[in-house]
Amino acid sequence: MPDEQLDWPALRDAARRLEQGELVAFPTETVYGLGADAENPAAVANIYAAKGRPSNHPVIVHLAPEADLAYWAQAVPADAAKLIAAFWPGPLTLILKRATNIPDAISGGQDSIGLRCPSHPVAQALLRTFKDGKGGVAAPSANKFGHVSPTTAQHVRNEFGGDANSLLTCILDGGQSEVGIESTIVDMSRGHAVLLRPGHISADQIAAVIGYVPASPDQAAPRASGTLESHYAPQTPVVLVDGEHVLAVLQKLNLRGRRAALMQYAVEALPPVAASIALPTTPTAYAHDLYAALRAMDDVHADVIIVQTPPADAAWSGVNDRLRRAAHDSAGVLQQLLQD
Repeated sequence: MPDEQLDWPALRDAARRLEQGELVAFPTETVYGLGADAENPAAVANIYAAKGRPSNHPVIVHLAPEADLAYWAQAVPADAAKLIAAFWPGPLTLILKRATNIPDAISGGQDSIGLRCPSHPVAQALLRTFKDGKGGVAAPSANKFGHVSPTTAQHVRNEFGGDANSLLTCILDGGQSEVGIESTIVDMSRGHAVLLRPGHISADQIAAVIGYVPASPDQAAPRASGTLESHYAPQTPVVLVDGEHVLAVLQKLNLRGRRAALMQYAVEALPPVAASIALPTTPTAYAHDLYAALRAMDDVHADVIIVQTPPADAAWSGVNDRLRRAAHDSAGVLQQLLQD
């Protein structure tokens, strides 16, 4: 999006609101963020209050491309610098040792900090305008804690618009998020790469840059945004079903008088369902559509959302991670619906 197409009055107003300690929702290439001045603990506390987010669950700090990393982190290990050169601006968050001048409100009391430089032109313009590009915007996804992340400005309005006491004062509209799922998170705070959350940037892509596959999380790994077992969930229970069983499951639900909404990518000859949506067959396109599809199926108010399980190969790891967390609290729901 060229500079002349940006809504500069709205951007300047949003930057001013951030500088005054207010909350602003803004688009990124991953999902929409609920932003506050990362150096203002009271403003960051309002993020947690607005979302209903536990205060020990860290948030990611978003920086302009020209930001001084030495202001935010104690050190940038060599492998972290390689990843920054390869993937910033873009959907990669790096966990580093937090500089002592940065309040620990953004890290849930930990000595680390999650940093990201988004590529969305509206996000970059906001970050360059806020504090003349020298500030950082703490921003988790702009939704109530645990809910499906928003990929459009309307999704944000749906989350907060009905709350007369909402702390959110401004929503910047930048269209639908291109990536559609949250950033890949890599812990570099201990000198070696640990993949804390999969995303658009894969472990193989990371390995191609640093020369080794990032390790899996261990007990000593810092807490990171979006890594709780139950997350990204609609109000309607979500159940993952392998493709060869989808038809039989839907038929059984129909016999029991249950209303099912279906998200699938390769199912033919469907029985009657409350609603269905066909998702793309490539992981990148599927991720782009995933959260909008979950929200659309949730609006049907069916008894259950049946999701055809995507392929298990590495390219789908980000999508499968989000679906697994969305379905976590629905264990046993399908059996109950078929037995009652």
